[in-house]
Amino acid sequence: MTKKQVSADDLIAVIFQGIEEVKGENIQLLDLRDIENTVCDYFIICSGNSNTQVKAISGSIQKTVSKQIKDKPWHIEGENNAEWVLMDYVHVVVHVFQKQIRDFYDLESLWGDAKITEIKPA
Repeated sequence: MTKKQVSADDLIAVIFQGIEEVKGENIQLLDLRDIENTVCDYFIICSGNSNTQVKAISGSIQKTVSKQIKDKPWHIEGENNAEWVLMDYVHVVVHVFQKQIRDFYDLESLWGDAKITEIKPA
């Protein structure tokens, strides 16, 4: 049995649902497709208020994606300290930050050439 190919747009929509389920904040989608030598097509960046919420957001994303489109991250980093959790879904990489860590690394400025879309909660 072959796995059904899921579009990046469908994956992104399900990831947003997982973030919103546990009140992730300041959600942004960075479209990297027009930038040369990027590791993926999209970044999704969001914030939580504590390591507990960051873990909850990460868990909610994994559960929602697994349940709805039967996919799982290729790689996850940072779950132990939950200051910055990176979830690699190959074409889409999700960054879940605690606010102060997000401000410090400022990925939005590092990837300033990307088309950035702010996502408002539904």
